[in-house]
Amino acid sequence: MNGPVSRMRDDLLALVPDLGIWWYALALAPLLLVAVMLLVIGRWPEQPGHRVVHRGSMAASAISALGVLGVCLDRPVVDVSWIPSLGVWFSLRPDGLSVPLLLLTALVGVVATALHLHPAHEPRQVAVDLEDTDPTSPIPVVRGEDVPGLATYHACLQLVLLGALLAFLAGDAILFFIGFELVLVPMWVLVARYGDPTSDRDGAALRFLLVTVVGSSLVLLGILAVGTATGTTDLAVWAAEGGASLGRGSQLAIAAVLLVGLGLKIPVFPVHTWLPWVHATAPTAGSVLLAAVLLKLGTYGVVRLVVPVVPEGFAAWSPLLAGLGVAGIVWASLVCLVEPDLKRLIAWSSVAHLGFVVLGIASGTQAGLQAALFGNVAHGLISALLFVVVGGLKHRWGSADLRRRRPAVREVAPRLGLALVVGMAAASGLPGLAGFWGEIGAILAAWSPAPDRPEGWFRAFAVVAAVGGALAVAYTVRVLREVWAGDRVEPRIPDAVLTERTALRMLGVLVLVLGLVPTVLLGVTAPFVEGVLGR
Repeated sequence: MNGPVSRMRDDLLALVPDLGIWWYALALAPLLLVAVMLLVIGRWPEQPGHRVVHRGSMAASAISALGVLGVCLDRPVVDVSWIPSLGVWFSLRPDGLSVPLLLLTALVGVVATALHLHPAHEPRQVAVDLEDTDPTSPIPVVRGEDVPGLATYHACLQLVLLGALLAFLAGDAILFFIGFELVLVPMWVLVARYGDPTSDRDGAALRFLLVTVVGSSLVLLGILAVGTATGTTDLAVWAAEGGASLGRGSQLAIAAVLLVGLGLKIPVFPVHTWLPWVHATAPTAGSVLLAAVLLKLGTYGVVRLVVPVVPEGFAAWSPLLAGLGVAGIVWASLVCLVEPDLKRLIAWSSVAHLGFVVLGIASGTQAGLQAALFGNVAHGLISALLFVVVGGLKHRWGSADLRRRRPAVREVAPRLGLALVVGMAAASGLPGLAGFWGEIGAILAAWSPAPDRPEGWFRAFAVVAAVGGALAVAYTVRVLREVWAGDRVEPRIPDAVLTERTALRMLGVLVLVLGLVPTVLLGVTAPFVEGVLGR
């Protein structure tokens, strides 16, 4: 009995594709299908209601998140010959480096699609300017509305998520580059069409487009150079060879090209100036995706394409890279002390936090790389939380100008106020929250860098980075004093609505969990870090 039953079961299983394929289909297909459907719907003369579009987009991101979770737990490998004449494979291989970023992207995708897109108004149209308005004047209720082009807006969100997931899953350099590029046009549309009309959104979108195109061109040039030298675009082969087929001069040139291209994406000082402008203009969901996901493509690219592939070239450029990273920490922190726009201030703080990530990578040690990968994920959670809060406050106030007198958020919107306190405390590196481990780990790693790094220079960088950390506390106090504290309670503003509350709770809990139990994340990334440094 058992023999025939067993054979029948094996025959049935042979007809069913590997379960891993289904996880990938669940993670990627809903985003693509819903994006195409929404783009088609966006051309209809009569648009469906905002609830249909919004809920459909949320359902796609939630189903995709379930598939991403299955991929991260099962870690299936897919290798299909795609362009045989060029040796390009459709290769999907999640590992200790990509799994945390895949989970981060899935979570942030659910948050971004859940947030409502509100119609933009001129500042005088929204009665929230305390100096021009009766303190008892009504404030617009925060709820979803029928916004022109809402279907296209959500289609762009889906395509950004699809491109990011594809880049993090890719086991082939060309496939990584395709995902790397796929996010470009939809993000540009989000800024140019749905950004704040009171600012120069066309200029911000154009700057974003130009900077990312230049960066992408340099990354493609570096990929082609390595692919030509090795005869393959397989990232696993590149990492295993460790630059053996490249001379020192070639490694130096390729590392320089890749670091400049990826540095524009991170962004690293002094090529960072586009980021605050774009953040101040983008819609809230666009800022959440840009800070928590898109910027991670730059740091991920450095760790995936540069550190293990051209190690000798990276080691030679690492002192300069570390120096630029700490310069960005101090410069951005000083700007945060005087920046009058709250949303731009949070964007500037991202430049500082990513400087710690760059410093950890440049140190060349296991502790530094672990700190960098931890700080990468921590910054994604913290920045997403802060942009949800700040985007909500900007919509309620009509602007994010800190020079105008505002009611104390702790009194009029206590839920948003609590989330702001948690986010700013985590951003300042307070122990017990997620931001602490990445920053302190990067400083300690810079104090004791790899043997092939100049110890004196890196110790100086560690001291400067510590000063930047102290400045972060100063601008945190400034924000909380201007926004959270105060004795004015009119006009009242609506507190966080259901979608905001849910997003802030999820992000806040994860910020706390990673701060208290960092081994949850360090244990995932440790095998990858040991493998890279071992090679």
